[in-house]
Amino acid sequence: MSAIEIIGAPQSVYVRAARMALEEKSVPYTLIAAAPHSAQVLALHPFGKIPAMRHGRFVLFESKAIATYVDRAFPGPKLLPDDAKLAAQTEQWVSEINTGVFPTVARYMQANAFPQGEDGRPDLATIRDLLPGVRRMVEILDRAVAPSGHLAGDGFGLADIFLMPLLAYLRMFPESAHILRATALETYFVRHAQRHSFVATIPPPLAASRPA
Repeated sequence: MSAIEIIGAPQSVYVRAARMALEEKSVPYTLIAAAPHSAQVLALHPFGKIPAMRHGRFVLFESKAIATYVDRAFPGPKLLPDDAKLAAQTEQWVSEINTGVFPTVARYMQANAFPQGEDGRPDLATIRDLLPGVRRMVEILDRAVAPSGHLAGDGFGLADIFLMPLLAYLRMFPESAHILRATALETYFVRHAQRHSFVATIPPPLAASRPA
């Protein structure tokens, strides 16, 4: 069968998560850079979101579905455990990252990466308003990773794959970088940032970050 194609912008946290799953399983793939709602993406995803995947004639969209397919279709380390409880905990955290954590921190990241303030500067008032939500998410995740250094179980898995790209962006900006300092979550990030799957999927800069 043909090699897998991942279609989407490499800076997207969800494109990176899909790519990390492929790297963890040592599955060859090609990244086709494409913006959301572009013709390339709309041909595969009816809502125009990224990533989308093509594997021969098989087409799939949504990062969680792509990662699950990769995990089940190819040999290698299990990203979603066979154990029912660990699998449920993994699904729990992937779902919460996608529906709770990401929406909370995305506005903060966008306010930094795509500033709308005067003279193209970040709108510091908006950023300050968003910080309590960011802090709460960091506190929750910090408690979650502290016992084992992972979100689910004691091994690197799908939940960690979905969290790491988000943390990478939070560490770029001064307020969230400060919140992360001296936390178990920062230790967690530094440890897992050494994994091949993370290093191999480092995207081009999203925007110039402000110094911490």
